[in-house]
Amino acid sequence: MNYHNKKFKILRSSNNSETSEEVIFEYRQQGNILLSEYNGGLIQKGQLIGLVNEEGNIEMRYHQINLKGEFMTGICYSKPEVQSNGKIRLHETWKWTSGDKSNGESILEEI
Repeated sequence: MNYHNKKFKILRSSNNSETSEEVIFEYRQQGNILLSEYNGGLIQKGQLIGLVNEEGNIEMRYHQINLKGEFMTGICYSKPEVQSNGKIRLHETWKWTSGDKSNGESILEEI
């Protein structure tokens, strides 16, 4: 699976997430390396880097600066689901590696 030039938005996320509908993730992929920069909502600036395996699953790390000026980091595992319309839905489990180090889940949808 190749995510290059695909854009995703949050469909829903855990309450302890800083992402929201305003955040758009535009993925760039070279080989199995995935990159994205993002902002919006509670996030001033964020970046992620990940590895895509043969099934399209993504293991990623992210860091971002929120509106409070705090530097936040985390790890995320994303599993793709191809919808009947051909668009991709990403089911994510993640954990903050900063702050309260809590876990969460998110669903992103290709736009």
